Amino acid sequence: MTRYKEKDVITAENIIAEKGDGLEANVQEVLEKYDRDSTTREFKSKYVAIIVSLIAVFYALFHVYIVFNPIPTLQARAIHVAVGLALIFLLYPIYKNSDRTKAPIYDWILAILGLATAGYIVLNYTAIVSERGGIPNTMDLVFAVLTVVLIFEATRRVTGFILPILALIFLIYPFISSLDFMPNLLYTRPFDFADVFAHLYTKTEGLYSTAIGASVNFIFLFILFGAFLQKSGMGLFFNDLALALAGGYKGGPAKVAVVSSGFMGSINGAAVANVVSTGAFTIPLMRKVGYGRTFAGAVEASSSIGGQILPPIMGASAFIMAETTGIKYSTIALAAVIPAFLYFGAVIMQVHLRAGRNNLSGISKAALPQISTVLKERGHLLLPIIALIYMLYLNLPIGRAAIYTIVITILVAQIRKTTRMSFKDVFEALELGAKQSLSVMIACAIVGVIIGVVSLTSFGSVLASAIAALGAGSLLLTCIFTMIASLVLGMGLPSIPAYIITATMAAPALAEYGVPVLVAHMFVFYFGIFANVTPPVALAAFAGAGISGGDPMKTGFAAFKLSLAGFLVPFVFVFNPALLMVDVEGLATNAREYPMANMMDVVIVVTTTVIGIVAISAAFEGYFATNLNWLFRILIGAAALSLIIPETITDIIGLAVVIIVFVLNIIKSKKEKMLPV
Repeated sequence: MTRYKEKDVITAENIIAEKGDGLEANVQEVLEKYDRDSTTREFKSKYVAIIVSLIAVFYALFHVYIVFNPIPTLQARAIHVAVGLALIFLLYPIYKNSDRTKAPIYDWILAILGLATAGYIVLNYTAIVSERGGIPNTMDLVFAVLTVVLIFEATRRVTGFILPILALIFLIYPFISSLDFMPNLLYTRPFDFADVFAHLYTKTEGLYSTAIGASVNFIFLFILFGAFLQKSGMGLFFNDLALALAGGYKGGPAKVAVVSSGFMGSINGAAVANVVSTGAFTIPLMRKVGYGRTFAGAVEASSSIGGQILPPIMGASAFIMAETTGIKYSTIALAAVIPAFLYFGAVIMQVHLRAGRNNLSGISKAALPQISTVLKERGHLLLPIIALIYMLYLNLPIGRAAIYTIVITILVAQIRKTTRMSFKDVFEALELGAKQSLSVMIACAIVGVIIGVVSLTSFGSVLASAIAALGAGSLLLTCIFTMIASLVLGMGLPSIPAYIITATMAAPALAEYGVPVLVAHMFVFYFGIFANVTPPVALAAFAGAGISGGDPMKTGFAAFKLSLAGFLVPFVFVFNPALLMVDVEGLATNAREYPMANMMDVVIVVTTTVIGIVAISAAFEGYFATNLNWLFRILIGAAALSLIIPETITDIIGLAVVIIVFVLNIIKSKKEKMLPV
């Protein structure tokens, strides 16, 4: 028996065995409380369960098929939404506390109507696209209204009320935007019923917009890839590898949480689910070495949301950004590398300083798995990810790269008995991937209402002008208002719809100041994700509190504080795009393919940003080598902010202040150690 499997060694597998059914029950309870898309039915009838499973597997195989055998865009997107609607009505009860052992007859009817929405488009495709010249007939409008109503109800079941209410406000706007009581800024030409609903249903600018396009072409396939990785044991591997790498250092379990949650978050893109699944292992370990309940839950939350800004997959949001902006995925992934590592560096720094301030140790080396053994047991599961990165580097079509990676995952998993996948596992992975995609699909569909209204009425440019006006000619003020708008728009939303909404409504404000497309979208992308740890609606933090037993709101504020150092990063790359490894002259043309930045510029901005992050982390924690007094905390906090301004004089002043404070604090620490106890 290898040391990896010894019972006294702390591994994810051993923790599962030790906690038993209680762990799984607690995880499910927290998931259902804070993650609406986890409240699905478990059918009592095996025949119904088989039917639903077959629909889900068909849904998965359909997406694989159209990668190699494309069908018209509108048809593909309509089928994607329609089958997803059918699955949602069969899997999600009308209320959370409804009977989950069977689907009532009305849900079967709704499922059939959902399928009919695509059937109508497929059967009448030529007439809709070519023969009617964009003028809808009565049946077009009937099915348009039916589709919108079904999408609203399905979204309510899966995500709750926030997205439907927001979309409803936008849907009402074009009907009242020409009335006399509307302010001049929001006043438009009149729109009638046919204008709005035909735009939403019969074109690729509404319900079937780029958001659903990205869901069909990229997101679904990468969620499917994540399901295959999950079935092969990748989650256990990431947890054990993080334990082996970081568990023995000061405050080790918290650093384990940062590393493992970052890895998993990049692949699954579901902040709340990631908090609960990874936190089930990491939070008890953090509590064991002395971290408080609130801080432990906050570490897991801030780390899990960070995974969605970590290349290569970035929770699939990078693919939507590529689809929305027209910028190559490889450029976006490259641009995200340094900001992502700076964010995680900021979280790890605060974790490290908290451990130093409270004198928290790591886990005993003897109780940790060895890196070599972890890699021997499951290290081969890294090969599909390496293959994916290589295929994307070769600019292979993203959909094909995802499918090839799934095939590689199945083959590579056969290498070891602990990861081997049977035909049943493959079938279950297809089913799991299809079911996990539903929350993203329906969010993208209802966001299509917002996108459709914005494109019909030009509301996006109105909001951009309003934000720019509030900025009063200052790029910094405009960035701050854009940040606030992104945080508000992203509250309570999954990361993908949060990005789509902020990209549609907030990013154009930065364009008013000549901020390049890539930089503007990265900026709102960051803050749309940070909304998950921004009170009062910090769902990821609340889920962390559910596992740790801490107070949800206190955990939310603690997670917000942990992420604050990372809040500096987007401001840095707005004022100094070299942080994205992008050439400044290339940016001036708003090109779609950006040249690499000068490496010396990159080194300088990374150095000043790292120092700023260390400084602001020390200011927040009140510790560096020893406790910092309030004067020193204020000084280095201000110095950290000065380092984000791309001016030599501010960098020199900020650097000088940080060095002086840190040196004085180190001297103070040495004197304290020399004093008799």
